Amino acid sequence: MLKVKVNGKQEFQVNPDSSGALKGDIDGAPYELDLVRIKEGSFHAMRKGKSFRVEVLKHDALAKTLTMLVNGNRYTLELRDKYDELLSSLGMNVGARVVKEMKAPMPGMVLDVLVKAGDSITKDQALVVLEAMKMENVLKAPADAVIKSVNISKGNAVEKNQVLISFE
Repeated sequence: MLKVKVNGKQEFQVNPDSSGALKGDIDGAPYELDLVRIKEGSFHAMRKGKSFRVEVLKHDALAKTLTMLVNGNRYTLELRDKYDELLSSLGMNVGARVVKEMKAPMPGMVLDVLVKAGDSITKDQALVVLEAMKMENVLKAPADAVIKSVNISKGNAVEKNQVLISFE
């Protein structure tokens, strides 16, 4: 059993049969896929006589997320298995990570601020360039988020643990 949330909205329960993920039921309705790998991360799928081009853009096994293009439309899938559901029912959302702010990892000088309030950012996107000990350090986004406020500007001196950016 898998619970699959699509684009953070609609959720489905997928029950693959014992032969693999290409056959089973989605919310009780049977499905069967014919899938052919074209190249690494690129597939051709057939379901009920309809053809689909599928390209895997990003797969994060640890976070159990998958971003893909299906016939040119972008979808982000969040996957939860029976163990994730059990942990959630016990109040232990192990995979959940909510980041509210980015703090300076060391004292330094802000060389550049690459974002502004209201920007939508993605995990690992460069946000701030900080000079410390005569080295440039690029501080990256810890998760996908929206910038709530930028508390520093180019040329500011910052202290360790000073809040640089707040996220919504």
